[in-house]
Amino acid sequence: MSTTPSPPQTDLAPLPDEPPVRRRRPPGRARVRHVVLPFGSLLLFLLLWQLLAASGTWSETLVPPPAKVWSAFIDVSTTHDGVRGYNGTTLIEHLGISLRRIALGAGLGIALGVALGLVMGTVGWARSLFEPWITFLRTLPPLAYFSLLIIWLGINEEPKVTLLAVAAFPPVAVSTTTAVTAVSKSLIEAARALGGSRWDVVKDVVVPSALPETLTGVRLAVGVAYSSLVAAELVNGLPGIGGMVKDAANYNNTPVVLVGIIAIGVSGLVIDWLLLRLERAVVPWRGHV
Repeated sequence: MSTTPSPPQTDLAPLPDEPPVRRRRPPGRARVRHVVLPFGSLLLFLLLWQLLAASGTWSETLVPPPAKVWSAFIDVSTTHDGVRGYNGTTLIEHLGISLRRIALGAGLGIALGVALGLVMGTVGWARSLFEPWITFLRTLPPLAYFSLLIIWLGINEEPKVTLLAVAAFPPVAVSTTTAVTAVSKSLIEAARALGGSRWDVVKDVVVPSALPETLTGVRLAVGVAYSSLVAAELVNGLPGIGGMVKDAANYNNTPVVLVGIIAIGVSGLVIDWLLLRLERAVVPWRGHV
């Protein structure tokens, strides 16, 4: 009786299936996409805006067409019929004054938030002491305490800058605290084993490790301060872009209101882009490790 010989046995295990190779998109195409898509969405938004204004569903007082808003932009940016800008101040000057207030207020709030976040992240009892107060402050809307700031500080620059500082403080304090507490314990123990003092550990290990999340908190803090700008300029806000929006709204001047809102949004995008570039320059390893 004949038998069929069995194939020779080997000790080699079957090779796993190789994962499919992903083709990288050309960098030029990615750059074009990043430019074309935002501009395409902008054109689509303007088209829908024009169609809505032309439909007659609402009056031009409520929904002015883009051309009327553009005309208002030209008027508040230049001198026309003997009138300079809006209330004697051009749009760029209104925006510059508001940006100065944000730089002072948000800068102060960010500096205090980073300092307190480092303390709360490294000292246990400090976190237990201050964290409930920061959470309480973070949940308050700006208008809830702006009237109190006016009573305490008057109607000049002090309450506006203080409001922006208070608005920017909690996000960066919370993000810094979280980043510091998340630093690898092995890195801290290694630094101490090499003879590093407490200050050396904080300076050479904790701060560099927490820097990426801290910068994210800075971006959030600037955004919160920007969203509080109109509230900060409710009283005696002229000149200022938020004060211009508030004053124009009192007279139902919707085109100027939209010009101010667009100016705030565009300048906010530019500032956020600059902060993102700063983050990539300071912590280039983020996203690559």
